[in-house]
Amino acid sequence: MNINKLICTGRLTKDPELKALPSGTNVCELRLAVDGMGRGREVGFINVSVFGNSAEAAAKYLTKGWLVAVDGRLEYGEWESEGTKRHDYSVVGNVEFLAAPRPVEEPAKPSRNRREPVAA
Repeated sequence: MNINKLICTGRLTKDPELKALPSGTNVCELRLAVDGMGRGREVGFINVSVFGNSAEAAAKYLTKGWLVAVDGRLEYGEWESEGTKRHDYSVVGNVEFLAAPRPVEEPAKPSRNRREPVAA
């Protein structure tokens, strides 16, 4: 029995990309930054492919910075680029939307109505 299951959470590093396969099935490509997955427990990066209705929803609602959970199977891929053989792993499965990107907060402005403490 082979078990190939990966579950992780991370933030999207870019906006999702929706594509249609020749079969007509939609696929959404995501790229996640995952804490503790890289060398020395640093941030690691993983590609995720989501299919069908989930792909359409991910492309419609998700943007760079969203916190998501993914679960699926790990796949290995090989290709050649500029004469060099390359390889990569990706997750094929499901995505769950957890939290929208954190808003960029402006520095607090001093209030004109605020009283200054009185020195004793």
